Amino acid sequence: MEQRIKFTEIGKDALAALYPVGRYLKQTTLDQQLLHLIYFRVSQINGCAFCLDMHAKDLRAGGETEQRLYVLDAWEEAPFYSDKERAALAWAEALTKLDSTLVPDEVYKKATEHFSEKELVDLTLAVTTINTYNRFNIAFGAPVGTYKVGQFA
Repeated sequence: MEQRIKFTEIGKDALAALYPVGRYLKQTTLDQQLLHLIYFRVSQINGCAFCLDMHAKDLRAGGETEQRLYVLDAWEEAPFYSDKERAALAWAEALTKLDSTLVPDEVYKKATEHFSEKELVDLTLAVTTINTYNRFNIAFGAPVGTYKVGQFA
């Protein structure tokens, strides 16, 4: 997709409002590799090529295996995701797909088995933030393939 608007330049003030959220999420008790896995999965659901490229690179740099990346779209059937990862992925999908007015009780219950209330609030913030970035990239286009690991650190 050709970039429609150079939104990182024209909307730099709008995007600047999001940057403190990213800094906050980096200092939470949530595992950063897990957050990148969530970002990657949400970006798969939303079809955001820029974010898929970025988070695949970040995940690989953090030691993620190719196999887990290739099969992430079918995480419920694959044996190599932990129960905690499964709970986080289910939570992220429920918040991204918005199939109903509330996250299903079963998804919430599983999430509370692995995350404290504060962590669940932080995980929700992470999911909503990547959804926001996905929507900017999908609306205006982004230079897919140009991301370098650590570029936005």
